[in-house]
Amino acid sequence: MRQYKWFGLLILISLLLALVACGGNNSTTSTSDATAETPAGGSNDTAVAPAGPIIARIGWAGSPDTLNPGTAVLSEAYTLFELVYDSMFQLNLDGTYSPELAESWTTSPDGTVWTFKIRQDMTWHDGEKLTAQDIAFSYNMYQSNEDFAFLPVYTEYFDSVEAPDDTTVVITLSEAIPNMESQLVFLYVVPEHIWSQYADANAAEFENTAMIGSGPFKMSEYQQNQFVRLTAVKDHPLYPPKIDEVVFQTFDNQDALVQAIRTGQVDMITEMPATAVPTLRNEPNIVIVNGPPAAPGVTDIIINLVTPENCPAGDGTCSGHPALLDRNVRLALAHATDKQKMIDIVLLGFGAPGLTLIPDSLGVWYNDSLQDYPYDIDQANQVLDEAGYLDTDGDGIREMPDGTNPLIFRLNWPSDSTVAPRMAEIMAESWGQIGIKAELQALDPDTLTSICCPAFDYDVLIWGWGSDPDPAFLLSVMTTDEIPTGTSETGYSNPDYDALYKQQATTLDPTARKDIVWEMQRIVFDDIVYIIPFYSQAVQAYRSDRFTGWITDQGKIALEDLSSLWQIEPVK
Repeated sequence: MRQYKWFGLLILISLLLALVACGGNNSTTSTSDATAETPAGGSNDTAVAPAGPIIARIGWAGSPDTLNPGTAVLSEAYTLFELVYDSMFQLNLDGTYSPELAESWTTSPDGTVWTFKIRQDMTWHDGEKLTAQDIAFSYNMYQSNEDFAFLPVYTEYFDSVEAPDDTTVVITLSEAIPNMESQLVFLYVVPEHIWSQYADANAAEFENTAMIGSGPFKMSEYQQNQFVRLTAVKDHPLYPPKIDEVVFQTFDNQDALVQAIRTGQVDMITEMPATAVPTLRNEPNIVIVNGPPAAPGVTDIIINLVTPENCPAGDGTCSGHPALLDRNVRLALAHATDKQKMIDIVLLGFGAPGLTLIPDSLGVWYNDSLQDYPYDIDQANQVLDEAGYLDTDGDGIREMPDGTNPLIFRLNWPSDSTVAPRMAEIMAESWGQIGIKAELQALDPDTLTSICCPAFDYDVLIWGWGSDPDPAFLLSVMTTDEIPTGTSETGYSNPDYDALYKQQATTLDPTARKDIVWEMQRIVFDDIVYIIPFYSQAVQAYRSDRFTGWITDQGKIALEDLSSLWQIEPVK
């Protein structure tokens, strides 16, 4: 799904990414007498036979920012939406789609009219029947609310959405598009009989604490920044859970999460420092798994490229160092960025060198034909010498070709990132070898957001994205149209790239669209819009003496995903 920056996220983000298990005693089940303040309690006792509801306890390092699907930004919120709500399609861990609310569908010969027949056995958690009118209402509400964060973008090509009867939804598009499933998979369907009073501008203010959905889990109890308790819907037509409850509890730091799984306080964790992996591998009853995350993530080194003519009126400060507008300087930075060292030190090997904003785990959309700029300090110095960036005063820092404005770049990152500080140190060290000084400073996520975009009041940032299963959103981040909206983080503008973005959006032939997407990546790679240090893997762990049935063989790793949580059952 759309991604979230590392400001509380994660990563996606990370991406659906920041889950970690917590709570409980060493048995595979827990009684329901835990207090609201400490639903995950725990001890080091030996596992015992079930004595009450079967509760899977999952801890995470964050908490949902809201329970309103229209305004949610953080990945923790979307994790809950996947469990509590249903969508027209379900995204599987192998990247395929399967029908969820849709029973069947047809398209018109020109591809602009999609007619869905809806399942008749779906009900809301309050007992009301889910109908096609709920789906049409939800889609129209997302499209019409400008204050909603991410979901309206998926309705961009919706000309109309209608429900002619209780079991039929008709979506008419302004143009045929090649990625209809990916546009519907995150449009969570909400009940019209609850949301209708908030369908206008008030929808963004609706707290939705009851969170009535139709999914395999329903909201039971929620305290922000503490815990979320979901109860299983045992008779869900598609995914009847084998457990009775799942509890997500917030932990203050990753070290506490690691300790929790070691002591048996938790059943599963999906986030941990790389340094904890060797220790956990030696622990009995703990299984470590790693692989591409469910929401493909990308870490990016963001360079301020906004030009004076593109500086957003009213919002833009646009204070980036002018040298960064010169491709030669960006090329030197690319040659002086030791990606493998970052992977080895920061990720302990759990990652691969990056190329473009489209991550490698997006499969055919990732342009793997590109040849990276090799780490070469001598070549970086040569590039700067030939471009006229010299150290005329002998202080070790180069100046602009006119002898002014030393190449001193502000390098910032979100203070809640566990990987960015060491990355920044590695970058500063190697950039110093080519006469460029980096001034390092972590900023709280809100401050970083405020200086980023559309203010463009920075030089270089370390941040990250999580990706949709389709490349369209991440491609849009680099279009000129997104500079004033705050979605563009670099201020990059290239009319050829913009034209290709519009072309890929309505290119129906998969091969032709892939070629366009690859060409777009080549353009921004050649222009050095970003330096992508790595694509990290998900590294997760579960206790093998608690639950069985975790899905680890579907190409991607996401133990917090519905694919696992409706199938796990206590170890006999």
